[in-house]
Amino acid sequence: MIRPLLPLLIASSLQAQVLPGTQPLEPNADFSATMVAGIDKIALRLIEKSKEGRKPTREKLRAALGMVDARLPITALELVGDTSAPALLAETATARILRVRWPVFEGVHGEGILIQPKDKPVARVIYIPDADTDPEKLANDAMLAYSGCEIVIPALISRGSEFSTNGKFGVKTNIPHREWIYRQSYELGRHIIGYEVQKMLSLVDYFSAQPKLPLLVAGLGEGGLLAMYSGAIDERISSVYVWGCFEPREGVWAEPIYRNVFGLLRDFGDAEVASLIAPRPMVVQNLGFPNVQGPPEAKQGERNIAAPGKITKPGLAAVQAEVARAKALAPGDWLMLATEEHGLKEVVTHLLPKEIAEQLVKTIEPVMPQKNEQRARVDSTRQKRLVRELENFTQRLLVSTELERKAQFWDKLPLKSVADFEKHTAAERERFWNEVIGRLPDPNLPVNAKSRFVRETDKVSIYEVTMDVWDDVFAWGWLCLPKDLKPGEKRPVVVCQHGLEGIPEDTITTDETQKAYAPYKAFTLRLAEQGFITFAPHNPYRGKDAFRTLQRKLNPLGLTLYSVINGQHQRILEWLKAQPFTQPGKIAFYGLSYGGKSAMRTPAVLTDYCLSICSGDFNEWVRKCVSTDMPMSYIHTHEYEIWEWNMGRTFNYAEMAALIAPRPFMVERGHNDGVGVDEWVNYEFAKVRRLYNKLLIGERTTIEHFDGPHTIHGVGTFEFLKEKLEWK
Repeated sequence: MIRPLLPLLIASSLQAQVLPGTQPLEPNADFSATMVAGIDKIALRLIEKSKEGRKPTREKLRAALGMVDARLPITALELVGDTSAPALLAETATARILRVRWPVFEGVHGEGILIQPKDKPVARVIYIPDADTDPEKLANDAMLAYSGCEIVIPALISRGSEFSTNGKFGVKTNIPHREWIYRQSYELGRHIIGYEVQKMLSLVDYFSAQPKLPLLVAGLGEGGLLAMYSGAIDERISSVYVWGCFEPREGVWAEPIYRNVFGLLRDFGDAEVASLIAPRPMVVQNLGFPNVQGPPEAKQGERNIAAPGKITKPGLAAVQAEVARAKALAPGDWLMLATEEHGLKEVVTHLLPKEIAEQLVKTIEPVMPQKNEQRARVDSTRQKRLVRELENFTQRLLVSTELERKAQFWDKLPLKSVADFEKHTAAERERFWNEVIGRLPDPNLPVNAKSRFVRETDKVSIYEVTMDVWDDVFAWGWLCLPKDLKPGEKRPVVVCQHGLEGIPEDTITTDETQKAYAPYKAFTLRLAEQGFITFAPHNPYRGKDAFRTLQRKLNPLGLTLYSVINGQHQRILEWLKAQPFTQPGKIAFYGLSYGGKSAMRTPAVLTDYCLSICSGDFNEWVRKCVSTDMPMSYIHTHEYEIWEWNMGRTFNYAEMAALIAPRPFMVERGHNDGVGVDEWVNYEFAKVRRLYNKLLIGERTTIEHFDGPHTIHGVGTFEFLKEKLEWK
């Protein structure tokens, strides 16, 4: 029987109860929270440091925004209307206002309002509203309507949540439409921002085929962000006018998650984006920032699962500093910061050629007529079309990205010998670590291991251990040593990884009154009772928003939480291999749930793990993350940090297992485990079995199904460990 957790030890007794070669460890009320706080510090330091040495290019910006899909050719804008809602919305003596759309991708259109002068236009404008502003509102209030400019006002995916649902399963959520598309596209290497920039550039394609005129792209709030990115990417745009979005971008982690762009801060703040517009004219208007305090409140019957995030107006000093950085990157008078003191004449004169600017300033009238019959009516059906078109397009990518992985990964594998296979996959492993997981420098502090005795059973002594990794970052876990371990004897090690919101003790306790006990069944302790050395490390996916915010801070740096976790495991492996009681070549990994997630991502890059067992997690992972048709999909859950950039085009679970090969690999799968369905789990594992069979090492991989829920089964896996680690 396990003794209760001992009281805090006094210093003298602590000195006597430490592992050889370690210093005494002072107890901590919550090592997990301390760990998360330390990782937060290093993330913030890296964000601040990211401003050094950025090298912005248009190609990097396109890649970061996931602009990988070719746009369809465009020769004309299509009119949108029918007998009940005609395309012509309003007409004045000088202009017509029409509902229009244009093709972007197969099945995806841009939609909006065209203000068409009756005389020959003097300039063209793409006037992008904020996400929560209907184009008709800008059409009604557009001061350029009488100016002789041809204007398209596109509609954006909104921050509402009415269509963030899958009717097939009745799952309704408070996820903003922009986050709804973000959740589906991010895993597939696309982005809601990239999609909408493509819609703007389709208009640029159209205008570029017309007689040449100056082309101004202007935007408000979310539209300002799109205007800035569009102008940076496409040099056919003559000038850019941005309202309510230009600011230091190092705080993007606190903004709505649909602004989370992987790797953005490595090369881009707003200053760097703006520098790609230079020397073309740009005006930053320090007004019009949307007041977004979070996602919509969940209505009755809706899941309250949207990610937190705010948009607030920055201080003028911060904006001025970012403008100064932009001018330092691209010297000249191309960039103007407009405040309340600047009039329209100054802005227009800066943005457009002098002769056109003078004409516009003279002819602009305040607003369009206010008579109801002359005001454009809002298209109430448009938002649903915009959301569903991008959703359908993204869902189809589940097929094409699998074919892409086949062509880029599987078709290139040399399978005639294990040696050739290992040589080839070494480079793929580096690609996975550097480009998908994100790689931090190797641990750079001395190990400085500390330990303390925690408790014991009849067969096992249990210690708590910490090791330093980087400044403010440490590794922590519980070590189980069998009491029959003889002096000088070396044994295999099993690293046993907990799941979401867990701690090391959860995998050791046998107290059935503890809720955390149920899924783990004390597997760390049970394996130690069978003679293995076991170590239960802590992975920092605990604390709800506290750890999810870490992912938000790391993503713009091209990093993920596993960038940190894998560094911690580098240190854990280093320490375990150096212990007198371990066999350095026989250190295995076994994880449940999020620990099973770790079993795919950590041994895939750390080859000192001699085998891996994934329990309660192996899946057709990309489909689980992206599909709106699967009830257990992460699209419908609160784990808003779960998506990993571009995974769908690069590495699903079978590809990760291939990076573990030729080392032994096993899957533990309960038939009633709601994280997936047997058919999709087996579909993905079939690729793994086929690979091992082709390498003539089929005996090194297996899957065990059992009648049970999301839990450690501990039958076939225990036998697998005994066989592969040669422990009797």
